[in-house]
Amino acid sequence: MDHVRAATRVKAQQAGRSPGLPAPVLVDTPTAFAAFLGALAQVQRLALDTESDSLYRYFHKVCLIQVSTAEADYLLDPLRLPDLQPLGAVLADPAVEKIFHAAENDIVLLKRDFGFTFSHVFDTMLAARILGRRNVGLAALLEECFGVELDKRVQLTDWGRRPLTSEQLNYARLDSRYLLPLRDLLAQELQARQRWREAQEAFAELPGLEYAEKPFDPDGFWRSKVVRDLRPDELAIFRELYLWRDQQARALDLPPFKVLTDQVLARLSREQPSRLTALALNARLIERFGPALLEAIRRGRGAPLPQFPARRSNGQGRPDPAVSARYDRLRAWRARRAEARGVDPDIVLNNEALMAIARACPTTLEALAALGILRPWKLEEYGPELLRIVAGAVAEV
Repeated sequence: MDHVRAATRVKAQQAGRSPGLPAPVLVDTPTAFAAFLGALAQVQRLALDTESDSLYRYFHKVCLIQVSTAEADYLLDPLRLPDLQPLGAVLADPAVEKIFHAAENDIVLLKRDFGFTFSHVFDTMLAARILGRRNVGLAALLEECFGVELDKRVQLTDWGRRPLTSEQLNYARLDSRYLLPLRDLLAQELQARQRWREAQEAFAELPGLEYAEKPFDPDGFWRSKVVRDLRPDELAIFRELYLWRDQQARALDLPPFKVLTDQVLARLSREQPSRLTALALNARLIERFGPALLEAIRRGRGAPLPQFPARRSNGQGRPDPAVSARYDRLRAWRARRAEARGVDPDIVLNNEALMAIARACPTTLEALAALGILRPWKLEEYGPELLRIVAGAVAEV
């Protein structure tokens, strides 16, 4: 495998870090989109990535779709293209392998925004994690494997603004450009280390992911680090400011932190100004938000003191002591298994799977399989041990 890695590194270096690469193809007209679809007609695999404007919008959206084949890099502009639906047939085609890095976010956003479905997915980050690699970010893998450096600062730019800059276009194409050779390197290592079946089963879960809208949580302010230093009366004001900020963020389509940061809300909660001149904000913010901020502070002064929310139930109630004991034994077994394999614990089994097994307390492989949480490889690899742990035995790894 070393000679393959070396050959790929040389090829990448010969191609250059961007100046030597062929120019990416910007697809932002129906004519260009039709030509792009024609170029995909015979491909058996392609690499994908997306960029969104989540750092700049409350209601974020996919703003760019990168698609790389062995021959070219395409940058699809969904803000300019009237209809992306024909691409869906390619993404759903099981004969075409779709290669992502950290596929979950891309898949759920593409499903949400365009209604696409997926099949035959390879995730290079998940592959790296199954192999036990510690640096699994794309930038780290590309530098290690191909000597390619990504300027991740460009990732933080506003992908919803038009026109896109040359720096954005160059960065975007590199995010998908090297996924094809990276996939081949990782696939070879997975096969050499007998982890290919495990990876294939993990990849097979990805097309079923769905976007889950996270509703605004009025108690979410408890998760902010700044509230730790606030008195109860100050917390009441912070809560009112937090609720007001979310309303403003929605109305302006801005992330809440771009309205006012948590640090500013905490300062206002401590100072509790009652006049515009005491707000200690710049003139633009005072003009825009001043009266509403003072009103929120006034409401907070008269509001009941916040009570830390009770722990929410998962709908199944608190586990009884026997279930809790089984769950703790399963977690301890998982930690040993993960350490022995050199992977993170969730690569073995996630917490939801462990709790489902602890609650069901299966006594046979058939009963364990009937839970529907283990695909064949994990059932073969871990099943007998899981049954012993559930029964109260201590399994050696």
